[in-house]
Amino acid sequence: MTELEVAQRLGVALAIGALVGAERHWRERGEDDGQRTAGLRTYTLIGMLGGVAGALELALRGTAPGPSGIVLVGIFIAFALLFGRFQLRELQAEQSYSVTSVIAGLVTFALGALAMLGDMRLAGAAGVVLVAILAAREALHRFVEALTFAELRSAIVLLAMTFVVLPLVPTDPVGPFGGVSPARIWTLAILVAAISFAGYVAVKLLGERNGELVAGAVGGLLSSTATTVTNARRSMGAGETDRLVAGALGAGVVSYGRTALLVLVLAPTLLPIVAPPLAAAGLVMASAAVWLARRDTDGHVATDATNPFDLQQVLQMAVFLTAIAFATRAAAAWFGDAGAVAVSAITGLADVDAPVITVAGLFGSGLSAEVASTAMIVAVTSNTVAKAGYALLLGAWRFGAMFALVTVAALLAGGAGFYATRLLG
Repeated sequence: MTELEVAQRLGVALAIGALVGAERHWRERGEDDGQRTAGLRTYTLIGMLGGVAGALELALRGTAPGPSGIVLVGIFIAFALLFGRFQLRELQAEQSYSVTSVIAGLVTFALGALAMLGDMRLAGAAGVVLVAILAAREALHRFVEALTFAELRSAIVLLAMTFVVLPLVPTDPVGPFGGVSPARIWTLAILVAAISFAGYVAVKLLGERNGELVAGAVGGLLSSTATTVTNARRSMGAGETDRLVAGALGAGVVSYGRTALLVLVLAPTLLPIVAPPLAAAGLVMASAAVWLARRDTDGHVATDATNPFDLQQVLQMAVFLTAIAFATRAAAAWFGDAGAVAVSAITGLADVDAPVITVAGLFGSGLSAEVASTAMIVAVTSNTVAKAGYALLLGAWRFGAMFALVTVAALLAGGAGFYATRLLG
């Protein structure tokens, strides 16, 4: 390591300490000089100490007897004992039990050493995160105070489903027509639970008026079909369903945009044909979604949002979506794949991305632009109609009727746009 690189790394260690020290000093800015155990200068020196300890370890590595790292560990232990003693005296004087400053000092030293011996960028990023956590004390305290047991339990269940159970679930498909993958079912369950949880958080943070629309748009990035099914099931227990309809429509708008992006990336020459009907249908859906989200209804009964999601209902919806996907594959196998349009109509019942990507690949292999664009629009239309069917089948009467009404208007607008494009083309 050159002297210039050593100086650069030591500068990063100093910067980390100064950043942490600025936050600590600002928090105790009302104290008189000498009343703070550690402020801007102290934490800057702590970062520097970590960097110097790392430089000494680097310089003595391979020359001093004993195992590698003993110099760094020895300095760290001495610093921890000394800094902890002074912090203890301050806490006793203030009759406080907070250990945040002690941990912040130890982490600052460690990040200074990491900047010298490891990845400077990682150390700098970790320093910024450390300061953000320290500065967010009040917000984090308010969050924990407002957190209910149902929210905590749901978050733990969602994390366990994702990081504990999912890696253990078999991925190999079972059964005919390509089979059904247990991992795919579980992934759909995680997806549905995540959409429900995101909707719950959005409603709680933004209120029912804006929360459902934002949550629907986020869900549309993952799966507009799953979002529609989730909101339909939620509407059965809600006193007001208009905003749930707005969320489902918002997911549909995002889905249209995602489809246009796929066409732009995979088959850009088809975009002038596919984009106008998508834009026309999306404009109708977006207008209706905003109107429903903003509308005040007499006799409004707030949604009883006390539980982010019910695990049993999540699993039921995941199995339902998997069954639909399996049925579409079986139908495709029975009818054959001779007609790209027919296959797109069938597979579009459960998913839009798959037929769009498939048709884009066929277009590059000799499929005409007219057939390819028609197949893509048919897939989107099939998926839109399927979601209206799910809304009518699984949702409350008002939810299904409102969603289906807007869907019909969007399909008419999209059909007009597609027909106009063909005439002008």
